Amino acid sequence: MSLALAVTNQLLRFLPVTTRTPESVLATARTRVPAEPNAAIAEVAHIRRDGRLVHLDPKEGATGTHLVYLHGGCYTYPILDRHWTMLATLVRDAGVTVTVPLYGLAPEHEMHEAYALLDATVAEIRTDRLFLGGDSAGGGLALGQAMRMRDAGGVQPAGVMLVAPWLDVTLGNPEIAAVLPRERMLALPGLRAAGEWWSRGDVRSPLASPGLGDVTGLPPVHLVQGGRDILLPDAVALAERIRAAGGTVDLDLVAEGFHVFPAVPALPEAKRSLGRMAAFLR
Repeated sequence: MSLALAVTNQLLRFLPVTTRTPESVLATARTRVPAEPNAAIAEVAHIRRDGRLVHLDPKEGATGTHLVYLHGGCYTYPILDRHWTMLATLVRDAGVTVTVPLYGLAPEHEMHEAYALLDATVAEIRTDRLFLGGDSAGGGLALGQAMRMRDAGGVQPAGVMLVAPWLDVTLGNPEIAAVLPRERMLALPGLRAAGEWWSRGDVRSPLASPGLGDVTGLPPVHLVQGGRDILLPDAVALAERIRAAGGTVDLDLVAEGFHVFPAVPALPEAKRSLGRMAAFLR
């Protein structure tokens, strides 16, 4: 573990945990304002807006690969500045065009609306190098969309890139208890409430909890996960299930990584993981 990561893990102790209760999630949601694409993105990409979609076109080195990326935030919080910074690194290093759907957030909106937006989004992309990706809640949404595209037939993603994905909104994996003492960012009560709002109570549906769904026939999956994250057990279980089903999965596990650690690119561990993510997209 790098000194920078060790210091960051200690500093996380002093940050508020907004998912500690359902009430704290709602209080945070009431102040939500989506972050605008930042200077890091502006340096490497041309930014285009189309309704609820933000398109990032590389200024140089475009490869023809297109990534549809879903941001995290327990389905109730908007895109953050650090999401744009992480995407700027991928645009620069992978030459990838990125579309970011700004899907409607719970509790006002729910999962079926998001999937309808995703269907319309991927239908407009004309490339055989389409990737789906996302972090945390967005990772769950990306995997759910990959399963829907598999079941529908037709054009399939070339791959799925998941960063600390929220795979089971029930958070019922008993192995989570062993990780909780090391977790500094997430808490179970607020997350479970957010999962109820997002799924309208259908928490075990693969649309809400794709980690409980059928993993056969998926495209290659690249999975980035930190060991100080209560979402770790479900990520490991997903990788094991994909391998058992004959699929391809690469699990980049950073033992001391916190939730969505690649969103802090200054960390050596984040730089390495972002490099592997870029290689997957290339």
